[in-house]
This record gives sequence, structure tokens and C-alpha cells, in this order.
Amino acid sequence: MNYIGIDLGTSAVKLLLMEGSGKILKIVSREYPICFPKPGWSEQNPYDWFTQSMDGLKELLDGTDRSLVAGISFGGQMHGLVALDDKDEVIRPAILWNDGRTTKECDYLNQVIGKERLSAYTANISFTGFTAPKVLWMKNNEPENFAKIHKIMLPKDYLAFRLSGNYSTDVSDASGTLFFDVKNRCWSEEMCEICSIKTSWLPKVYESYEEVGTLLPELAKELGVSDQVKIVAGAGDNAAAAVGTGTVGDGACNISLGTSGTVFISSDKFGVDENNALHSFDHADGSYHLMGCMLSAASCNKWWMDDIIGTKDYGAEQENITKLGENHVFFLPYLMGERSPHNDPNARGTFIGMTMDTTRADMTQAVLEGVAFALRDSFEVARSLGIHIARTRICGGGAKSPLWKKIVANVLNIPVDIPENEQGPSMGGAMLAAVACGEYPTVRDAAEAIVKLTDTVEPEPELAAKYEERYQNFRKIYPACRDLFLELAK
Repeated sequence: MNYIGIDLGTSAVKLLLMEGSGKILKIVSREYPICFPKPGWSEQNPYDWFTQSMDGLKELLDGTDRSLVAGISFGGQMHGLVALDDKDEVIRPAILWNDGRTTKECDYLNQVIGKERLSAYTANISFTGFTAPKVLWMKNNEPENFAKIHKIMLPKDYLAFRLSGNYSTDVSDASGTLFFDVKNRCWSEEMCEICSIKTSWLPKVYESYEEVGTLLPELAKELGVSDQVKIVAGAGDNAAAAVGTGTVGDGACNISLGTSGTVFISSDKFGVDENNALHSFDHADGSYHLMGCMLSAASCNKWWMDDIIGTKDYGAEQENITKLGENHVFFLPYLMGERSPHNDPNARGTFIGMTMDTTRADMTQAVLEGVAFALRDSFEVARSLGIHIARTRICGGGAKSPLWKKIVANVLNIPVDIPENEQGPSMGGAMLAAVACGEYPTVRDAAEAIVKLTDTVEPEPELAAKYEERYQNFRKIYPACRDLFLELAK
């Protein structure tokens, strides 16, 4: 049978058709707009997700044997607030994961309610991107909209709802709402009370590999597939990417270089970073994971190339970068504020160290290195917890760059393994659908059978030593700018 994985990203939806063996048959992508109504705000229209996904599904299935489609599942951008009224209509544009408007609400949760209570209830503290502070923001700033709420959903779960007619979410995505008891894999009644929401507003929680319903008959007819096609819960994009890269089992690590950047560490045991610099979430394989998330990763390079330099030829720009580890220009990649490890929505992108001989290539190199240095910040937190990370896998759009992978391997000074495909969340979604349909007994069995490595980028001792020195300088820049960022935000 065949399985579909839908990666509901920030800039586009990517759809993947996979055979049960793991062979990828076809990939289709559809873009949709993102809106920035005010500085630091980020919104999308959920209807765009559905219309573009349906359009993409039709192209994905064109020319294939549609009778073989058995299941559809998801990887999706996390934390976004989709609010529906009692007629299942979207109340307002979705507030996205990289939206920074909830500073006051986060301060209330972290300082008035208290980080210890939040961590006890949810294993996490409040970050501006999380769902709970967004709900509080609606209550405080849009009371007329807040009064209409009948259901609160996450982005991929809205898509699952439109396909199946059922309200659902999965444990990994729910972990990032701050409404969820991660340790016990259920909604936290205490957090619902704190945020003045009814538990009935929240969807039923499933494991990522569980069926939540079947494809609505009218959609099945429109797509030309069986109405017995299973709709499977799926996972947050990072957990889905981890499945797609085989990052399952105790101590496995994956880096995602997508719009955001993440360091994902799988664990068989529940654990919490006492400083809450890393998120403690449920994993899509039925276990747990720690995750460091930076809000702007490959999006920094896209911003630099598309909007500043004005080119789409990323490869040509990187060809001019030849002096790795010797760049005197640094870049703080905080274009949307930052989450891990600083939790500072006021942080901003910053170049420092330019001189009259600084070149365009130096600036481009600084952007790539700045993202790698920021990823290492999360690695350092993990190491401080006694976690030994011997090697990592990598996925995401940025992972297509050989130069960037080389920089990451040497900044982290560990081998970086390259999966056969870099589809990440969409591949993970298809694999979760295969598990739900009985193709594999467990997620780990699916990963073992399907995921293959094609290459490893090894660190070079001399270059890694140069980057060690550069990183120690990089980590001094944010503390020096922190108070200024706060002043500039006023």
C-alpha cells in the first residue's frame, strides 16, 4: 500500500507519496502567504493550508494507482493558535509559532504563576511562541473573539479536522501548547484553569501513530481514493522530522535546518532541563525528547539572499566562501527574537565585526556560521545536563548545502550523518501513517527498515579548533547586547 505524508510548513505545504517499503514515489509542494501585521507578529489563514493541501493532493495522486492509498498523516509547524467557533469557522488568522506579541502574557505566566508551577504542570515554561500565552493574548486584547471560541487547534490538526471531521491532536504537538502534562501525556486541568479555558475546547489526544478517523466521503470522491483511507494523528514538525531521519531510541540526535532550527534529542526516559532552556516534549515514537529551538535558521539565509542581496542562486554565493574558521564578521540570527536558550523575544539579528575590507562573501559566511553557533548553544545546554551526543543526523532545506553541513560538523565537532532523503517531516508523516495501517508494528521498526544513511560529514581537527575559538567569541555577543535589545524594543 501507499502512504501520504503532509508537511504543513510555515511557507509551504509539502506532500509526499511513499510505498510501504519506504520508496518515495512523488513529492509536491504548494506555497501560501504569511502575514506580518506588526513588527514581531506572524499570522496565516488556515483556509490557505487546506486549499493548498487539497490542490497538492490532487497533483500528488495524478497518474498513480489511487486505490493503493491507505493512510495520510502529518508533520506540522507547532504552537500555532487556530481558534474555531461553534460552527467550526476560523475566528481569526492563526497566530504562528514565530509570533512574538505575547511578551506580557509570558511574563505573567512565568513570573506571577511562576516557572516552577508551570514546569510541574507541563514540564516547560512559557515562551512567546507557545499556544497558551496566545490564548491569553486573545482574552486580553480580543475579548469578542475569545468569547467565540469553541475549539482550540494546532495547524496540522486543523488540516486533520478538515480531512476527517474529527477534532484531534497528538502528544508531540500538544507538548508545545503549555496546556499539556508531558510526563503523563494528557491535558493539564491546572493550566486550563490558569488560562481561563474549558477542557472541552481542546481536542482528543492521540499517540502520533494512531488513527483519528477516515477521509470524509466527499473529499475521498474529490480525490478519487477510498473513503476508508485512514487519517493518522501525525506529529509536530520536529518530532515528525526525527521519525523521518530515524532519530528514535535513547540518545539519538537530529538537527533540523528549516525555517526554524532545532536540536532534537530522543530519550526513553522523561526528563526536564531545570533551567528550561531546552523543551521537554513527548516523542512521536511513544517516548520523550529534549529540544532546543531557534526561531530563525534557514530563514536567515533566505532573508539575506532574497531580501538583502537580491539573488536566488544560493549555491553561487556560497562558492565564494573559502576561508572557513577565519571570518571576523559575526551574525546573531535572532530575526524573530529567540527561544532556546535565551528566551528573549526582544533579541534581534545583528552583524558585528565588519571592517572596510569585509566582503559580501564574509557577510554570507557569517549568516551560515551564526546559525551553526546558535545551534551549538543548545548543544552546550544538553552537555551541561550530562547528555553525551556522539553524532547527529541533519535534515531541512538548509541541509541541502554541503558547505553549511561542513560548518555545522566543525562548529559542533561531531560527525553529521546524512539520511538518504532530506524530506524530514513529510517522510515522518508517511511513516507514521504506515505504522497506523499495520505496515510496521512500531515507529522504531519503521525507522529501522526505511531510513538509510548515504554520507557522513566528519569534523576536521584543525578547522574545529578554529571554530571553537570563534564560538567562544560568538557566545559573548548576545549578553553584551541583551540590555540594548530591551531598550530598542521600548
